[in-house]
Amino acid sequence: MAQIRFRSAVSPLRRGTTGFRRNAPAVRKQITCVDNLIETMRPADPVHCLRPAVLSATAARFVASFPGDVLYAVKCNPEPAVMRALYEGGIRHFDAASPAEVRLVRQMFPNAEIHYMHPVKSPGAIHQAYFDYGVRDFSLDSAEELEKLLEQTENAGDLGLFIRLALPKGPAVYDLSGKFGAAVTDAADLLRAARAVSPKIGICFHVGSQCLDPSAYERAMDLAGAVIAQAGVEIDVLDVGGGFPVSYPGVTPPPLDDFMAAIARGFAKLALPARTRLWCEPGRALVAPGVSLVVQVIKRRGHELFINDGVYGSLSDAGVPAFRFPARMIRPTQAAASEAPEQGFAFYGPTCDSADHMAGPFMLPADIRAGDWIELGQLGAYGSCLRTAFNGFDNARLIDVTDRPLLETPGYLEAEDHPERCAEEAQSVGYITERAA
Repeated sequence: MAQIRFRSAVSPLRRGTTGFRRNAPAVRKQITCVDNLIETMRPADPVHCLRPAVLSATAARFVASFPGDVLYAVKCNPEPAVMRALYEGGIRHFDAASPAEVRLVRQMFPNAEIHYMHPVKSPGAIHQAYFDYGVRDFSLDSAEELEKLLEQTENAGDLGLFIRLALPKGPAVYDLSGKFGAAVTDAADLLRAARAVSPKIGICFHVGSQCLDPSAYERAMDLAGAVIAQAGVEIDVLDVGGGFPVSYPGVTPPPLDDFMAAIARGFAKLALPARTRLWCEPGRALVAPGVSLVVQVIKRRGHELFINDGVYGSLSDAGVPAFRFPARMIRPTQAAASEAPEQGFAFYGPTCDSADHMAGPFMLPADIRAGDWIELGQLGAYGSCLRTAFNGFDNARLIDVTDRPLLETPGYLEAEDHPERCAEEAQSVGYITERAA
């Protein structure tokens, strides 16, 4: 009988020293800055630079600002080190979308609240989540999914059921209106059906990822109000989803407080019962600034740079979605610092596929050359989790650093929430360590 074997697409980010200089100085302390990392290790593989203090401070700021429960969208970055930093910042609720994410959260945080907010789930996934991991909250957008949930939980009387409402196409960079969601009339029917079998019901929606318009949340809440009115039942939870944006080169979103104010206005307008809770599901907003990526230039061809990571690795969003990430060049301290003006560059990744191309432009000194390193910011969101093993280029490392983010979003961090960039530390090498396995 054949043996069935399972494997993940990509192994977790590595924490050993393979790929760094063999003669690197001995470890002397646990944290460093990025410049010191490059000076000491001269990494030949991509390095994910984790900023735990930034992640914790961002989470704390968001939790303090939102008038309800903040559910971290695990899909955005399931790296355990990232999730631990968010937990330290006050995150106690997690939006999971698969059995693996449910299992990860329960293993890491036994007392956390897990909300299974994927509207379409396999029967086995529902059964496992409910009976093995204690999940009680589930989203749905069809009568078939409601029937499945009841069947797989053996008609449990303690379910939280949340109707995913379809929204019209909005202004978000990533439109999420096509795959999930029930129309107003169907949503009202589902809400009534859920009320008949569940002690906790609600409405959830998603305005789209990287939404730059705070009023989009108000419009979505108006639509939710129409569903509630048509259904003629009270709800216990209104989940406004994710979509909270962060800064990228050329893109500065409104401050976080503007989004919170819009949500508060929309919620007040609905005049829901006092017991009704607000939820949200941020991902990018919590983790984007907390991780940067350091890559090395392998070759220069005019305004094109061949680097050792790409769209099949951590830079998927720089491919077809054409996200531009903040970038800076790093040279070892022995080399003369560049005084050249900046110009725009495109990137090619390390694979043999010509589609491994990132148009940018990424602004870097005009004299950048092979052997230089580049730090790319805002890659805590959908960076490491979208890596593949294509062509065998799946080596990457994870190291804690103390630097500020390369680019900050208005209202997400206070100045005292994280340390200044410690470039002067690069003058004294040897203070590097990698996160323990």
